[in-house]
Amino acid sequence: MAGFTIDDAEFQAWADRVNSKIATESVKHGLEITMQRVKAQSMKAVKSRTPVDTGHLRQTWHADGPFITGTVIAIKLYNNTEYAPFVENGHRTRGGGWVEGRFMLKDTVVEVEGQMPQLIAPSLERALRGLLD
Repeated sequence: MAGFTIDDAEFQAWADRVNSKIATESVKHGLEITMQRVKAQSMKAVKSRTPVDTGHLRQTWHADGPFITGTVIAIKLYNNTEYAPFVENGHRTRGGGWVEGRFMLKDTVVEVEGQMPQLIAPSLERALRGLLD
């Protein structure tokens, strides 16, 4: 039986470089910056879709995050105003009629989810390119 050895020193050195770059969290930092932009864009979109009577509903939108854990990247948009769910989803009137929902949050989420590949791709590309240097 013939024996042989593989010299993987170059690969191990590269793996160590990649590991150290990941350990410095440069990839995570790049994604956080991108997600801050996504959060700002989401807030702008949801506020512009919010109907205005007194302006209170529009002023009470909040965003938290970004939250990055494992393979999940998330931001949280919310409105604690008591009547926000009724404006979002629709409601019955005292006379028995129905007021259609405005879907300001739902439509914003659908819009932003559709844009996520274009929004995140440049940041991921830079991060991956940085790992290969």
